[in-house]
Amino acid sequence: MVTKISPARDYLLFGVFAIAVLTMPVWLAPIGAGYPDLLQKFAIFGLFATGFNLLFGLTGYLSFGHAAFLGVGSYTAVWSFKLLGMNPIPAAILAVVTSGDFALAIGYVSLRRSGIYFSILTLAFAQMSYNLAYSVLTPITNGETGLRVLESDPRLFDSSANADGPLISNLFGIEMTGYAGFYFCAVVLLIGFFIAQRIFRSPFGIMLRAVKTNQNRMNYTGLNPRPYTLAAFVISGMYAGLAGALMCITDPLAGAERMQWTASGEVVLMTILGGAGTLLGPILGAALIKYFENIFSAFNEQTLHEVFSFLPDFLEYPVVSVAGLFVGEGWHLTLGVLFMLIVIFLPGGIMEGVSRIGRLFKRSSSKAEPSGATAPAE
Repeated sequence: MVTKISPARDYLLFGVFAIAVLTMPVWLAPIGAGYPDLLQKFAIFGLFATGFNLLFGLTGYLSFGHAAFLGVGSYTAVWSFKLLGMNPIPAAILAVVTSGDFALAIGYVSLRRSGIYFSILTLAFAQMSYNLAYSVLTPITNGETGLRVLESDPRLFDSSANADGPLISNLFGIEMTGYAGFYFCAVVLLIGFFIAQRIFRSPFGIMLRAVKTNQNRMNYTGLNPRPYTLAAFVISGMYAGLAGALMCITDPLAGAERMQWTASGEVVLMTILGGAGTLLGPILGAALIKYFENIFSAFNEQTLHEVFSFLPDFLEYPVVSVAGLFVGEGWHLTLGVLFMLIVIFLPGGIMEGVSRIGRLFKRSSSKAEPSGATAPAE
């Protein structure tokens, strides 16, 4: 049975989400995550995971090559800065267009196969892109050094071309660093979330779910699923390219490492951890992984001793020794344990846990109703 979701409920969800995103500096400060750099990562990787979820969550096609579009978007944004100026709007638009074209070419070939063969093809294309960016295309990508904006670059429409100081993207004179950079990324995330929400509720989204449910049955009915899956692949690649552009808007530097297979695997983990096929799940998964990466990895032995200082000495040192395995350089171990627990007990990700809690509260409230009350007829 499919639950019909009203437009009013969608707008309410978007409004609550927008308030939560725009107030993140306030409510994340108590847990040490309210500083601009980490907030920017939350927004950027949330957008990246949202786009990936449009492909994997709706169609079931698992791509291991989305980092290629992230890198293409990054390089396009930096070249926009070098040639046109430090305005982030043209950089973002060009990154979306370029990554969309690149995704169209890769998707046209990769989507001739499905299942593990599709995943291997996308991984192969991503690694080819990484090696090209790292070595062969050094005149365009600057190889292992990375591509950055230089004072000698043309920047045709940049009125501050002769200004001193670091070259930082700016919008109407506001530099895209610190909280200003976060709010720019946050607005882009909200736009991306709204578009994803409309896709989820549209007939196009229903067709993508049909592909995931039973593609063979679609073929038997005479419907060709390839145009739908290709469109989803291109849209997903455009989201990834936009996320790559945002990385360069907040820090004008593009490197080939963004196209490695590890970056593709990371977005897969984000989506599965939060809940594939849900709107909020991938964003929560991205925030959780980036929180672990930036907060848990910063813990050291001295910090742990301060945390467990309330314990007696004979307990403090063993506890610190054990906890030290899961923080600092060992933060991946914590993430691995968390991912294992969620996959075992919550196969639907964090959002499945949220829905279970919601159902539990509903049952509790229904039991609390007077026994003489009658339920309304449906």
